[in-house]
Amino acid sequence: MVEISEAAQAYLQELLSKQEDGCGIRIFVAQPGTPNAETCIAYCRPGEQQDEDRPVEYNGFTAWYEARSEPYLLDAVVDFQEDRMGGQLTIKAPNARVPSVDENSPLEDRINYVLYNEINPGLAAHGGQVSLVEIVDETAAVLQFGGGCQGCAAVDITLKQSVEASLLAQVPELTEIRDVTDHTVTENAYYR
Repeated sequence: MVEISEAAQAYLQELLSKQEDGCGIRIFVAQPGTPNAETCIAYCRPGEQQDEDRPVEYNGFTAWYEARSEPYLLDAVVDFQEDRMGGQLTIKAPNARVPSVDENSPLEDRINYVLYNEINPGLAAHGGQVSLVEIVDETAAVLQFGGGCQGCAAVDITLKQSVEASLLAQVPELTEIRDVTDHTVTENAYYR
């Protein structure tokens, strides 16, 4: 799992000593398996951990690992290096951006896999991209277009014939795709 160096543990323990009793950290990957993945460490006050989080005890504190992020945290290293400005906590997670999905992966991960690995490379040719905003009603994906796709006159064709068709075919649990993009903004639109 994640290796937290002794220097990082000492630094985190010092930070946590200034928080309320029982405060730990939570480690997770935002947008895992995508080029936009970010490995995060956040304070985790008592009761803020999720039911599926896995607690690991360290020297003087608990780290809660988000269950969904665990495959992306494999071989991750947290370290602390002192410098003349005080120091810096670093997180290196070589697998955070590596797509790791199968039919048992969370719905959000499977949608992001299709968007970032199959749809966005084609949209990038026109300076555009699409991202998942949220999943509503358990089976409806809410998407937002950006770049050259925002305000593009061909966005309806792109949405229906490319994005929606690909997602519905590859993620069978999806029943609906919704676009929440404000297409009245046309400054960067590929087609006007």
